[in-house]
Amino acid sequence: MKKLIYNQIEKNQKTYIEMAEYIFDHPERGNQEFLAVQLLTDYLLENDFEVEKGIAGLKTAFRASYKQGNGGPVIGLLAEYDALEGIGHACAHHLQGPAIVGAALALKNVLKDFDYTLVIYGTPAEETTSGKIPMLEHGYFKELDLALMIHGNPGTTVDIKSMAMVSYYVSFYGKASHAAVMPEAGRSALDALLLSFQAVEFLREHVSDQVRLHYTVLNAGGPANIVPAEAQGHFYLRSYDSNDLPQIKKRFENIIQGAALMTDTEAKIEIQKELLAKVPVITLNDLIMSNAHEAGAPNIVAPREKTGSSDFGNVMFEIPGSCLRMDLVPLGTSSHSEEYLQAGKGKRAETCLLTGAKILAGTAFDLIVNEENIRMIKEEFAARKAGVQF
Repeated sequence: MKKLIYNQIEKNQKTYIEMAEYIFDHPERGNQEFLAVQLLTDYLLENDFEVEKGIAGLKTAFRASYKQGNGGPVIGLLAEYDALEGIGHACAHHLQGPAIVGAALALKNVLKDFDYTLVIYGTPAEETTSGKIPMLEHGYFKELDLALMIHGNPGTTVDIKSMAMVSYYVSFYGKASHAAVMPEAGRSALDALLLSFQAVEFLREHVSDQVRLHYTVLNAGGPANIVPAEAQGHFYLRSYDSNDLPQIKKRFENIIQGAALMTDTEAKIEIQKELLAKVPVITLNDLIMSNAHEAGAPNIVAPREKTGSSDFGNVMFEIPGSCLRMDLVPLGTSSHSEEYLQAGKGKRAETCLLTGAKILAGTAFDLIVNEENIRMIKEEFAARKAGVQF
């Protein structure tokens, strides 16, 4: 039956490749992915999926579902389609939607004698405002037994850990004055920002090795001969363990208040977004990689022990999930780079899309026909989330 599923993907490969190239040629920033959403949802509607657009208050988020029989597992397939501002699809998001659609349509057309539901979620703005977070807040994803994704990568593999993250915008407000004539009348917002940077450096000594701290200046306050009345910075706090962040957040916020106190300024702290660390499910990872071998995936490499931050981590904190990392670029290539952009079209990109669709469809097949797989995955997920060694 897997061969029949593969054949369905190959039969429609021209359609899926053209869809990916269209999205690539029309890059859209987060929350503006109207062309990509129209393309994907029109095709799903034509193929008997029920489609809801504009869900969770997001104009470019959608949910598409197909139910076969009664009951059975609910398999989630998640797609991103936002491009990077100023460079385009340098993270291969243009391949995700067509691969997901190809996997879902193949399952629908072949599996006529089983009970299951396929749910495709279109998730906008992964690179910026993280659309999966408000979707979760509105109750989406939680009906799924598990969630699958695909992403371009150097080599074919899966992830184990990702980083929890809190992103802060911090503004300091002081008092402007002439820096030479009346410096005593000024209260420097920039001094406060620089003190906060220094304190973050001191904090590094007192956090675990899995914690990362970053910062940058957004607004330094103006010319050198004026005491800056305003200054803004952007800060990231990250860890591979979501449980680290509450304590680090408290200490960081104390740093900001302390910098304001030392400079006689005022501070405004805004959380831009919070991302959770993935709860890894090795049982599901192993099932995906077994299907990668079956489908003849190129350049299979060891699982990625550690990755950056993603709003898929928030989904994987609530339900079991995994992201197939599908070979697209040479080992060592950084995402968000010109090399990734140049790899967006061509034979390797086509193999990434089509073989990735086969792997996801094969994995979903194993979950649908043998619900013992889902039981074991859920058992491991619950144990790991509870902190039990599995």
